[in-house]
Amino acid sequence: MKRIGLLGGSFNPAHGGHRAISLFAAQALRLDEVWWLVSPGNPLKPKAGMAPLPARLAHARKVARRAPIRPTAIEAHLRTRYTIDTLKALRPRYPRHRFIWLMGADNLAQFGQWRDWRGIARIMPIAVIARPGYDEAAHGSPAMSWLRRFVRPARQSADWTDWRLPALVLLRFRPDPRSATLLRQADPLWHREYSEMRARDPLTRRMIV
Repeated sequence: MKRIGLLGGSFNPAHGGHRAISLFAAQALRLDEVWWLVSPGNPLKPKAGMAPLPARLAHARKVARRAPIRPTAIEAHLRTRYTIDTLKALRPRYPRHRFIWLMGADNLAQFGQWRDWRGIARIMPIAVIARPGYDEAAHGSPAMSWLRRFVRPARQSADWTDWRLPALVLLRFRPDPRSATLLRQADPLWHREYSEMRARDPLTRRMIV
């Protein structure tokens, strides 16, 4: 059984902060790999300013080089738009893998807006990585009021494959101020170097165009 962490997002663009929290989670949770689920389109984010999927995947592969991180646009292949549908499709597709959902505290703060977020928690364990400025909103969120009863001690984080679901663990990580929003503000056309590139998905081996 491979132990896989799933980190979803637009990765618009992927950056060193994504890499740092992925490596931290891999160590804390004893993961074999972290898969970056590069979304074709986030239902909670505007389409304006979203770089093309091949560019986002190609750049994510560059950021993830020489690390146990596998960026993938498998959601485009599965034709899933919502996380709950992606997770339901992944489990039977990879029966020999054990998955844990990774999210930053910023995502936990608005987790209650996700489609069938309770269903996500019932499908697989969740690890929340602290992010500066979001912890208070995350802990006071409507979703957390329901999830709080299922929180596991961080010292047990490596045992997540044995947990009864729902299960949530809160992981403390050194503050990392990097964000995709700031990178886009500094260079709105960051993806221009990938404009003519076709990206091969490292997981499905399909070309993303």
